Amino acid sequence: MYQTGIQQALNEYRNSGVLAEANGGADPHRLIQMLFEGALERIVTARMAMEHGNVALKGERISRAIDILEGLRVHLDLEKGGEIAANLESLYDYMQRRLTEANLRNDVAMLDEVANLLREVKAGWDAIPGERAAAGSHG
Repeated sequence: MYQTGIQQALNEYRNSGVLAEANGGADPHRLIQMLFEGALERIVTARMAMEHGNVALKGERISRAIDILEGLRVHLDLEKGGEIAANLESLYDYMQRRLTEANLRNDVAMLDEVANLLREVKAGWDAIPGERAAAGSHG
């Protein structure tokens, strides 16, 4: 189940045409890093689209970022991850709601808030050695 969910989120990322690495032999730790990177890239693009009045691109990029976060959220291993996984689940849910609100309100500050939160989670994940992360719950 874990691999299927991550694979679905990764397929969303791969659909952007950016990742050759994901097609190959990236380890599970690296796959999660790439999902964080993909969500951040989409938020940055949505921000630029918002600033330039490109409503369609803004909505599409925010939607894709939400999809990636949903893939990460629903496939947390709450049993193995315990309190950390439960906290991440709540944080991912919060970020999804803020992105939706940012889209509706055209609020750049909300996009920035989510990007900053995501960068913090990614930094924590990046600090975990790959072998250890692959054995535990994802971030």
